[in-house]
Amino acid sequence: MADKTAFVFPGQGSQSVGMLGDLADAYPQVRETFAEASEALGDDLWNLTQNGPAERLNQTDRTQPAMLVAGVAVWRVWQARGGAEPDYMAGHSLGEYSALVCSGALGFADAVRLVAERGRFMQEAVPEGQGAMAAVLGLDDAAVREVCAEVAQGAVVEAVNFNAPGQVVIAGNREAVDRACEAAKAAGAKRALPLPVSVPAHSALMQPASDRLAQVLADIQLDTPRIPVIHNVDVSLAGAPDAIRERLVKQVHNPVRWVETVQWLAKQGVGRLVEAGPGKVLAGLTKRIERGMAAQPVYDPTTLDKALNGEA
Repeated sequence: MADKTAFVFPGQGSQSVGMLGDLADAYPQVRETFAEASEALGDDLWNLTQNGPAERLNQTDRTQPAMLVAGVAVWRVWQARGGAEPDYMAGHSLGEYSALVCSGALGFADAVRLVAERGRFMQEAVPEGQGAMAAVLGLDDAAVREVCAEVAQGAVVEAVNFNAPGQVVIAGNREAVDRACEAAKAAGAKRALPLPVSVPAHSALMQPASDRLAQVLADIQLDTPRIPVIHNVDVSLAGAPDAIRERLVKQVHNPVRWVETVQWLAKQGVGRLVEAGPGKVLAGLTKRIERGMAAQPVYDPTTLDKALNGEA
């Protein structure tokens, strides 16, 4: 029976100015969580998320801690309301850090500082304007990989996010990504849309960021998760601290295998997925990956009540 529950946490792209404002008005845990993070980071994250400017919120080194904190804040509200503990946790790219915090594997203040560094390392790995990402819609995974290989011409362009059937994100050198978008449309893609990011995340260009992250992670305390966390770099559970470190390092320059992650959860008997954080991107993807799995976003008092009551 598919009677198990998974909590999942979104990554970059779900942020917006004003996010979680309604939830914060109803539950003090939200602002308390942001205040704790702001002290660790030395920057007022709550003011940034509520008032912007959007350009600064969208800078990778600020987006990453803001999204991490948002996921943890929702989890703390869920706990305060007596929500049931899930059987599994997972996160999309950056969201994996929220999962590790909420599962008890990673300290919150450490995580806030760590993802800010991760964002900075990623931004500095490729000079601004030289990297790009784009979403390819309506082509299968193999066709996207083939298109990237055909147009690379010695540059880097790779399929990096397998988000849903027919929805793959590519990343790499800007010119190569542009070529791949045109080639994808010629190959039958419905759309190939540039994404508003300057960091070619999860591509081989991120290797320098991975190397720097490994050095920082070596000094961070990690514990075995209380709730199993599935890692999207290899669709595995890694309980031992060193195994978690290894996967977090690899994650930066390897694809996010989100389709397989959700399919794996379904095979374990997960029938309900709760998305903790702003927006409902992962809930939407879930409905395309596993139609029989209920997917409930939690980002305001109304969606929280629905999820607590098991309403669709």
